[in-house]
Amino acid sequence: MQINKFIDHTLLKAAATDQDIQKLCSEAIQYDFKSVCVNPAYVNLASKLLENTDVLVCTVIGFPLGANTKEIKALEAMDAIRNGADEIDMVINIGKAKAHDYAYIEEEIKMVVAASAGKTTKVIIETCYLTDEEKVACCLAAKNAHATFVKTSTGFGTGGATPEDIHLMREAVGPEMGVKASGGVRTLQDLEVMVENGATRIGASSGVAIMQNIQHE
Repeated sequence: MQINKFIDHTLLKAAATDQDIQKLCSEAIQYDFKSVCVNPAYVNLASKLLENTDVLVCTVIGFPLGANTKEIKALEAMDAIRNGADEIDMVINIGKAKAHDYAYIEEEIKMVVAASAGKTTKVIIETCYLTDEEKVACCLAAKNAHATFVKTSTGFGTGGATPEDIHLMREAVGPEMGVKASGGVRTLQDLEVMVENGATRIGASSGVAIMQNIQHE
C-alpha cells in the first residue's frame, strides 16, 4: 500500500506560525502526503503553497471542543471552502452525544455536509469521552447524515485512536465510509495496526518520521 497516501500531515498547535505551515506544506510535497491538516486561519496560505500539487488541504471545524452552534460550524465550513479547503474535519457536540441527543448530532453533521458542497467531510466523535454504545450511535448519525468519514479524535482530548475503536467504528459504518485514526499514531507500526483494523486515513504530526522509518528499512 502507498503509506504516504494514508496520511493527513497535521499541525494544529495554537502557536503554529506561517513559517511552520510553510514547512508542513514543503514536507507534504516532499513525501506526497494525502493532505495537510491545518487550522482554518491557515487554509488560504496552505492552498497557495500546495497549488499545482496533488496534496489536499484539510481543515478543522468546531475545533477542538465541538461546542460551537450548528450554524457557526456550517459557516466555518463555507468560509474554509472559500479559502481553498478540500476536506472538512468537524467536531461533534460531545455534550449532546453524552446526553444521547443523537438527533442533534445528525442535524449538525447534515448542516456541515450541506455547507461543504460535495467536499470530503470527516466527523470527529472524540472517542476518549464516549462509551462503545455512544461511539456506535455517533457513527450511525454521521452515516445517516452522509458524511464521508468518521474520525476518532482531535488530539486535544484525554486519549487518541486505539485499534479497538477503529475496529468498532468500521463495524458500525460498514465498508463504504472512510474511518480516520487520529491522535497518538506516531510510528509505522501504529499506522499499520490502524489500517489492519479498518482505518482508511491517518491523522498524524509524525508523518515525516513514519516515512523516514520506511526509507531506512
